[in-house]
Amino acid sequence: MDTLKVRDAKDVEDAVRAAVASEQPLEIIGHGSKRAIGHPMATNAVLDLSALNAVTAYEPNELIITVQAGAPLADVQSLIDAKNQQFAFEPMDLSVLLGTPEAGTIGGMIGAGLAGPRRIKAGGARDHLLGAHAVSGFGDSFKTGGRVVKNVTGYDLCKLLTGSWGTLAVMTEVTLKVMPKPESERTLVLRGLDDVTANKAMTAALGSPFDVSGAAHLPSQVVQAGTRPLAALGASGQATTLVRLEGIAASAAHRATSLSQALSPYGTVEQLADDASLAIWAGLRDVAPFAANGARGVWPVWRIVCPPASGGALGQALAQDSGGEVIYDWGGGLIWLAVPPSENAKPDAQAALVRGRVEAAGGHTTLIRAPEEVRRTIDVFQPQAVGLAALGERVRKSFDPKSILNRGRMRRGGAA
Repeated sequence: MDTLKVRDAKDVEDAVRAAVASEQPLEIIGHGSKRAIGHPMATNAVLDLSALNAVTAYEPNELIITVQAGAPLADVQSLIDAKNQQFAFEPMDLSVLLGTPEAGTIGGMIGAGLAGPRRIKAGGARDHLLGAHAVSGFGDSFKTGGRVVKNVTGYDLCKLLTGSWGTLAVMTEVTLKVMPKPESERTLVLRGLDDVTANKAMTAALGSPFDVSGAAHLPSQVVQAGTRPLAALGASGQATTLVRLEGIAASAAHRATSLSQALSPYGTVEQLADDASLAIWAGLRDVAPFAANGARGVWPVWRIVCPPASGGALGQALAQDSGGEVIYDWGGGLIWLAVPPSENAKPDAQAALVRGRVEAAGGHTTLIRAPEEVRRTIDVFQPQAVGLAALGERVRKSFDPKSILNRGRMRRGGAA
């Protein structure tokens, strides 16, 4: 397979134009950490953006950073951490779940658009993307958005790039909003709740005036696995419900005490502070209980987004009927489901069961981890209604009419 290593945006333009002229689709990669997500692509050429790794501008006082798309996510996070700042949407480190050696790049972070536990408070990746430079499937460079938080630029095209998995354009540079790191955090711990009761407790916490920034639930099977960094929760072997509060130390401590009292009808409330709390939420963000090097490392993993109030019942039913295990985040609005490997001649990660239940609950689902043979067999991304799919295809063709960029990654048997 040919690998085209680009040095700048002009190289990207030339590579895409050459691909258009020869009708040769390109696979877009940074570090390749997410190549195992999506349908396998039929291409003989890779466009490697890893050399586009510079931080173009960082203005801590203005809370913005401009960085090239191939910059390693870990390096950028270390840079802003030195200024006591963070990406508030908590981008996932998918290397834990997928077993890749690299945590990925800034461009991959935006292309995937996967946010962590704080999404319920801070929003998703697209809410923190202020602007981008990119090259379309025509081979033309374009700029969208800007470099200020209060930005009015007409069509906010950079939001479309978030979660597009490289099928619309090749991002070369992005500008992101950063936020100050909280001075302190507290995690409230409830034990022994079933999934539905835990869902109610999380809903009560999120509906309280105490500014909750994370609400998750680990059923007993997951807790007993004792996966680091969540092993500290497994001493009792009981299901564990977690609620996070952040802010200045005095405020976080006061709100934690008040919320503990409000949640006392659900059981005894324990508290974890600062470093212990940080480690737990990092493990939840990266879905550590289903890590590739763990006991469930070969199980296919689904990412399910649903109405939070129905999450507990949905997850409980899915775990029971599939024989799998679940983790709840976003107060029940996000469910990670690991299912046992299929013993059928045609493995499908129990797609019919999972999608049927999720769609009935008003949600949607994406297959994040599965062998290539499974990803060739079923739809990895949520199949869309006819009208919505047609609209999406018109949008894609306006960026990439010949489907040069990541052809076939998002739709099995299709161009997108």
